[in-house]
Amino acid sequence: MEIGIIKELIDQIKSNVQKVMVGKERVVEYLLTALLANGHVLMDDVPGTGKTMLAKTFAKSLHCDMKRVQFTPDLLPSDITGINFFNQSTSEFELREGPVFTNILLADEINRATPRTQSSLLEAMEERQVTIDGVTIPLSKPYLVIATQNPLDQQGTFPLPEAQMDRFLLKIGLGYPTWEEESVILSRFSESNPLETLTHVIEPNQIIILQQKLKHVFVSQDVKNYLLSIVLRTRQHPDLLFGASPRGSLQFYQACKANALLQGRQFVIPEDVKRMAGPVLNHRLITRAGYSETSIVDACMEDILRQVKAPTEIFEPASG
Repeated sequence: MEIGIIKELIDQIKSNVQKVMVGKERVVEYLLTALLANGHVLMDDVPGTGKTMLAKTFAKSLHCDMKRVQFTPDLLPSDITGINFFNQSTSEFELREGPVFTNILLADEINRATPRTQSSLLEAMEERQVTIDGVTIPLSKPYLVIATQNPLDQQGTFPLPEAQMDRFLLKIGLGYPTWEEESVILSRFSESNPLETLTHVIEPNQIIILQQKLKHVFVSQDVKNYLLSIVLRTRQHPDLLFGASPRGSLQFYQACKANALLQGRQFVIPEDVKRMAGPVLNHRLITRAGYSETSIVDACMEDILRQVKAPTEIFEPASG
């Protein structure tokens, strides 16, 4: 598949999502980045900003199966993964698949479930498989987990541990719309829901082909050194107790390649690294106070990007 066709497919997905969503171009690109890089997304924002609507629109545009789970304190791991039950009519045990068996899983308010239930997603997110009663079952491809959190109303919630936060490629927020954008929202949804008439623009097998194209995106040694220097500074910054892990640097690398592909390039430039640094790394950083305070972490990342000098050489692969 040529780079021009790839860019055309990606533009079709973005414009199709924009038929429902208003003013979320950057967020849609982040979702596409996670999809191409085989990662997962944590959306952290206040209620009513369109997180669930965005996930549904994204899945419908991709013609992917999607399931939604509302996480609550009484949710059990088997409610996510599934369970073997005894069928009296056949006198045999049968698997009742849980919502994790899908292409796109929307884990709504994931921090309201207990740590035991939260951990039931770890194998699915990392290994793309589920083990039930000792039997390992692979999940469908493509596979993407979109989890949401409400930063307000933390009473009765269970914050995600660092090990699970590290499984998410990106942590993003949607934010409030502008006055003009909200005016368009009121007009667009006043008579009908545009999601009901939305059609898909790509097939799941085409997404898998796009994901495979990621391995052919070129990263020069100078850009790779720039990326690694940023990761290393997160481990050395005086205001940070813990920096990004090797898993974080690998996902950072893949996200930069995916972002380059989104922009219609088969090579990574320093701007890709700068753009993905915050969404990929910030939620992996722990401050000296012992927690991931958003404002402090954001300031630290801005400081790191100022300190690390970006390369200025040619970044395209040599011809031939």
